[in-house]
Amino acid sequence: MTAPIAPGFHPELLEQARRYPGHALLLSGPARVGKRALALEIVAFQNCLHPGPISDGLAGEACGHCASCRAVALSEAQSGAHPDLLVVSPRTTTSTGKAARRRIIPVGAIVEARDDGHDYDQHVYQFLELRPTYRRRVVLVDGAEYLNEQAANALLKLVEEPPHNALFLFLSEDVGLVMPTIVSRTARLNVQPVSDHRMQAGLAVFPPDLLELAAGRPGVLEQAGKVTAALQDARTLTAALRGDLMGALEAAETLEKRFDPEWHPQALRHVWRAEVPAVRASADIALERLLSALEVYASPSLSFQVLVLDLRAAFGEG
Repeated sequence: MTAPIAPGFHPELLEQARRYPGHALLLSGPARVGKRALALEIVAFQNCLHPGPISDGLAGEACGHCASCRAVALSEAQSGAHPDLLVVSPRTTTSTGKAARRRIIPVGAIVEARDDGHDYDQHVYQFLELRPTYRRRVVLVDGAEYLNEQAANALLKLVEEPPHNALFLFLSEDVGLVMPTIVSRTARLNVQPVSDHRMQAGLAVFPPDLLELAAGRPGVLEQAGKVTAALQDARTLTAALRGDLMGALEAAETLEKRFDPEWHPQALRHVWRAEVPAVRASADIALERLLSALEVYASPSLSFQVLVLDLRAAFGEG
């Protein structure tokens, strides 16, 4: 038997969402702060077949056992697991199969006839033509700031008058980049970082430096293994910078082979946090130069060598 859906890190926001009578919510907050997990909790509540007792006129929490709740639990890892949930995300490849240089949700994600590259298996208009299998169809736009103007405009009528009382959930890291026409038609929930105590209670016991890097973002701790490895690599490189040049270049070569663009930059900045402001500023400029170079060059070896030279100068070892 599937266990009930675990309580999330933002119960107050879930309660607000449960009381919301409309059909468009905008969940905003930093990356990995728990927006998507909260969105799935909302989906579970909207479609649970056996919710808890009614309180204050509202159905109770999702049971976690019914067919709908089990499908929601699978949705994080398996696209299309829940028949009433459509997740729309920025495309990661172009129509030729190459990695997309810019993250974007094109109009083709909304209107099937405009999807020339066939980037999306199902489109919002197509998805909303059908009545819900359980109780309510939900469109989850994961990255609302990546909707281009055409896509946002194509959504407006659906958001204003959704078929079959559908619900739209927009997730965004930066509301300032979301099209104003979308923002004006949604109710906003600001998803704040959570306390270390709540994260420890909800997940497990983690070392202080990992909690400090997470900075209230539960999603970081869900990748604890990768983050811990990145922190160790950052410490190794930083220690090597204060030794001889050959040792520093060897550490950079090792880092190049293991480099994760999501976690290593955060880990390096975390390790450098104790340095004086001038060193941190120079080191951050060197890191940004590396990240920019990696977007351009096919072979990153030279870029990591330049990083070492820049960092040794920043740390006064050049």
